[in-house]
Amino acid sequence: MTPIIEAHGLSKRLGRVRALDDLELVALPGRITALLGPNGAGKTTFVSAVATLLRPDSGELRVAGFDTATEPRRVRQVIGLAGQHASVEPAMTGRENLELVARLFGLDQRASRTAAAEVLERLGLTDTGDRLVRTYSGGMRRRLDLGASLVGRPRLLLLDEPTTGLDPRSRMELWDAIHRLVADGTDVLLTTQYLEEADHLARDVVIIDHGRVIETGTPDQLKDRAGRNVIEVRPRAAGDLVAVEQALAAVATETPRSDIDSQRASAAIDGGAEQLAHVVRLLDERRVTIDDIGLRRPTLDEVFLALTGQSLAPSGPDTEPAADAA
Repeated sequence: MTPIIEAHGLSKRLGRVRALDDLELVALPGRITALLGPNGAGKTTFVSAVATLLRPDSGELRVAGFDTATEPRRVRQVIGLAGQHASVEPAMTGRENLELVARLFGLDQRASRTAAAEVLERLGLTDTGDRLVRTYSGGMRRRLDLGASLVGRPRLLLLDEPTTGLDPRSRMELWDAIHRLVADGTDVLLTTQYLEEADHLARDVVIIDHGRVIETGTPDQLKDRAGRNVIEVRPRAAGDLVAVEQALAAVATETPRSDIDSQRASAAIDGGAEQLAHVVRLLDERRVTIDDIGLRRPTLDEVFLALTGQSLAPSGPDTEPAADAA
């Protein structure tokens, strides 16, 4: 099976920053591969290299078997790219936007109309295709932007932070659209800082930090490798969070963490039900009333924390490749 993306020893400097540092990555066809990492990790730089928008300083990069350095035109014929922000024309209708992009791909007028109609149907925009884009919601614009990258019928779709700035409902709609694309035969590489996005969408997750791949696997495999379960507690009174942390510290493998907004405290443990029962007894001794307590597997954020020592929390979209270490 020929990988859809294959990178070996890929390096790139952007100013003083080593954006890619001997990066090794293989993405297989027929699935969604998520590139996961914080701002500055190397995500957008890698996507830009795959899209032939920048040339690595060293290493080899192949897309669908084509060398990005010696066969960039062939690479561009098999990819579609949707960046971090929707780039559609608000003064045109959705259909007109897609037909224009199709003509830029070299399709004639009839083929452009057909391609635009097919994409509108695939993304659930047929009923709104003849409305001006300025009347679209943010989620609809992102789906249309996704559609613009599909009219050329790419084998590989590159999605760089596809749901940045979207509300939860629009994000779910875009996730559904991406799933349908893969079911129809399009391979997807997406970059994201949203842990639930990688968990929900991806068959394979590649964790990248400081320009290097530090771990790969399915979401479940990565969680298994973290080797820890998590006890999570929500006390009825927010003032009891300190007491909860103290109880969790008795069984935790590291300092417990609290989230004031959700009024929850959590801690990684090496065991399971026995430690959970011990925490319940400690809370009862401290007369702490709890609304919820549970034992769960680690999240991808906790996996990232275990691997890198830092949390992976969204802090805004990556910058442009020329200034980005991402």
